[in-house]
Amino acid sequence: MQASDLLRYSCQIALPGFGEASQERLQQARVLVVGAGGLGCPAAQYLAAAGIGTLGIADFDTVSPGNLHRQILFTPAEVGQNKARIACEKLQQQNPGIQLIPHELKVTSANVLELLQDYDVVLDGTDNFDTKYLLNDACVLAGKPLVYGAIYQFEGQVAVWNVPVETGKRSPNYRDVFPEVDASQVPNCAEGGVIPTLAGMIGCMQANEVLKLITGAGEPLVGKLLWLDALTMQSRIIKVGKVSTVMIDKLTETEEVPLISVPELKQGIAQGLYELVDVRREEERSAFHIGGKHVPLDQLAEQMDQLSEDKPLVLYCASGKRSGEAVKRIKKALPELEVYSLEGGMKAWKEQQ
Repeated sequence: MQASDLLRYSCQIALPGFGEASQERLQQARVLVVGAGGLGCPAAQYLAAAGIGTLGIADFDTVSPGNLHRQILFTPAEVGQNKARIACEKLQQQNPGIQLIPHELKVTSANVLELLQDYDVVLDGTDNFDTKYLLNDACVLAGKPLVYGAIYQFEGQVAVWNVPVETGKRSPNYRDVFPEVDASQVPNCAEGGVIPTLAGMIGCMQANEVLKLITGAGEPLVGKLLWLDALTMQSRIIKVGKVSTVMIDKLTETEEVPLISVPELKQGIAQGLYELVDVRREEERSAFHIGGKHVPLDQLAEQMDQLSEDKPLVLYCASGKRSGEAVKRIKKALPELEVYSLEGGMKAWKEQQ
């Protein structure tokens, strides 16, 4: 270890039971952060600062104004630029002695196993259930530990999945605890809100679990789920076991949702090309809408036979999450229909007015 490293990392090297050996393990480690958002930003900052030798950051998304209150690596000047690339550029300045690798891609069933193969530990900074399940399943198949985090409004969760516990066996994974979730019933941050400090707390906890896994310090949250309420600052740790019978022997194919952008939709509306369908709740529609039929997502199954077949359908909601779920359901039931989800939902519509 170089003298400059001893100086830079002196405070953590001085920790009881840590020493130079643990620092060398960090420098040899390869960690992948998937999602450079509210969780990925603080997690990546502390992992870079701590001296993780190779830090990959995967995100296909670009910075938007609505990210800035909690995604603290970014500034207004970077709106529209790729998150993974900007994050790596900034973290490289923060610690020139480590390797930063940007992965400017959308994680799918076609690329996830190849993406994971060169990393020792994966940190889940994603914000949707489809990707969380995909990442979990890929880590189970590839034999990689996964550090999980999730936030919503004032509550957050942290856990460590799929760690070797004895010969041939691994600790519980995400599907063991949450075999199936109806994504349409759980709003994302854009719809339900999130206090920005919670993202920092949970992201830092995730980084802490990564450091513990690599160095062998303390007791990682293996077989446990930590729950935190940021309003009361109460927390509890729930022990979990293999409560699911779901067997993971292959990846579920990523289901792509056909999207239409706000400019494309506006042009199409002017030409009378599309039929609009609002899948939001009644109170949301009353506050603001752009027309079309109102079919709340929880009534979609009953009203699906009333959807027009004369024109392509464009479904919209607050952020694109519920409309995307609705598109999946329609395509399964009525594959002959041409149906799209409005990319970014009403949030994007208002931003581009």
